[in-house]
Amino acid sequence: MTNLQARLDRIRDRITSEEFLHGRGLGNDVPFYAFDYPSVSEQQVNNHIEWLLEDLARKTGLKIGVVNMFELAVEQLKKRDLYAKALAMEKAKGVSSLLSALKGPLEPGKMAAALLDKFGGMTLDMLFLTGVGPAYPLIRTHSLLNNLQPLLGSVPLVLFFPGRFSGQSLQLFGDMQETPYYRAFRLVD
Repeated sequence: MTNLQARLDRIRDRITSEEFLHGRGLGNDVPFYAFDYPSVSEQQVNNHIEWLLEDLARKTGLKIGVVNMFELAVEQLKKRDLYAKALAMEKAKGVSSLLSALKGPLEPGKMAAALLDKFGGMTLDMLFLTGVGPAYPLIRTHSLLNNLQPLLGSVPLVLFFPGRFSGQSLQLFGDMQETPYYRAFRLVD
């Protein structure tokens, strides 16, 4: 992987390009992109995303949706009055019981729908997904992306992924088991 800051600096030009915004050069593939980075650089990436969003808001008319998947999971549990119960269950019965109990409420299809509901039908130019590291193992990235595919249509999605994306598989944190996912493209090399 090349220098992270150099890769971060190329994001702005990439996501404001006509080919990115209009899905040119993708054939009939979904406009899903991954920006992978070492998990130890999470704060650097988050700071850059914050700067990027502020810069684009000042200088462009792009409507960019941003969803932190961990925050969305907590929000969904609180909305269903399950958050405090989940914390108590983890303490009393352990993580594996908790994960089993949360499979239904945090099912990928429900999370994909909740994600889109955040924008109330607003037309987005692109969507950024963050917080997938902290959301693991409550939310599995490849399952979420599979559920978002039919819902987003031609809206480009950028997944900020703390790990490695080979173009064929996602490897969270760079050391978890690789999960095949071939429907995304690398945002920048």
